[in-house]
Amino acid sequence: MKILVTGTAGFIGFHLANKLVEAGVEVVGIDNINDYYSTDLKYARLEESGISKEAINWHQKVVSKKTPAYSFVRMNLEDREQIDQLFETEKFDMVCNLAAQAGVRYSIENPRAYIDSNIVGFINILEACRHNNVKHLVYASSSSVYGNSAKMPLSVDDTVDNPVSLYAATKKSNELMAHTYSHLFGIPTTGLRFFTVYGPWGRPDMAYFSFTKNILSGEAIRVFNHGDMYRDFTYIDDIVKGIVKILNEPPTSIPPYKVHNIGNSSPVKLMDFIETIEKALGQAAVKEFHEMQPGDVYKTYADVSVLKRDFGYSPDTPLAKGIGEFVKWYTTFYK
Repeated sequence: MKILVTGTAGFIGFHLANKLVEAGVEVVGIDNINDYYSTDLKYARLEESGISKEAINWHQKVVSKKTPAYSFVRMNLEDREQIDQLFETEKFDMVCNLAAQAGVRYSIENPRAYIDSNIVGFINILEACRHNNVKHLVYASSSSVYGNSAKMPLSVDDTVDNPVSLYAATKKSNELMAHTYSHLFGIPTTGLRFFTVYGPWGRPDMAYFSFTKNILSGEAIRVFNHGDMYRDFTYIDDIVKGIVKILNEPPTSIPPYKVHNIGNSSPVKLMDFIETIEKALGQAAVKEFHEMQPGDVYKTYADVSVLKRDFGYSPDTPLAKGIGEFVKWYTTFYK
């Protein structure tokens, strides 16, 4: 079994690639290592997987020093020629597309990056899957597709026609594109609407990361909507276990297309989340309260009943434990 995981210098891709390799799967990872956030952290993730920074060059395959089952290639999703060549050479059985330009707020400042990576890049992946007999494409969607929906919990059966950010619009577009390819060409595709994922090796543009950094340095943290916001915080290990189960069971419906929520299904108030970080650090935060930001939503949490029924998905990491693991990693990595 050989699986392509895109975005392996990123948070979820890094963890997924390592988990698959541990399970005896051959993994090829790709990433463009862009500077949306610190490339030092991205290179450190790759180093942790046995891929040294010095060995990385564009479009050249590097085999992990830790295991021959994992290799890495630096490339852009929007580079059609290189993507096609990679698929033709490697003959992937399955693909998990986690690479994307992330971030709701950044999409307001730099919209073209989202079209390049999330739209052009995704059609390149779909076309490569179509022409190379890929048995299952799993791809990252997002809870942001639900927009400002007041109905809770958020269900995949809900209408998602009113995105409130370009990032969300690109993710909804991915779902529509995948459905088209499943319908026309019979490619099994599964979209995963991720809810707020946290844990060790996480993204520094996420609130819990900057909260931790600022609390430790004594700087004020920015608390939007005066802390009256709810998120479905999901620990990275729970997410990865879910992805692995889904990868191994392609949809058999006609067309072979599915979209799933993947989250914790237990919303946490932002102020309670901050308090959990404070307890783990043993230090109080200096709080600076602000109004809601454009593109943000008040409350999100997932209905994951279908995942539980079909895959036995059961996220079970308590928030205090997950934050504790993150703080342990953070204070070691940034010591």
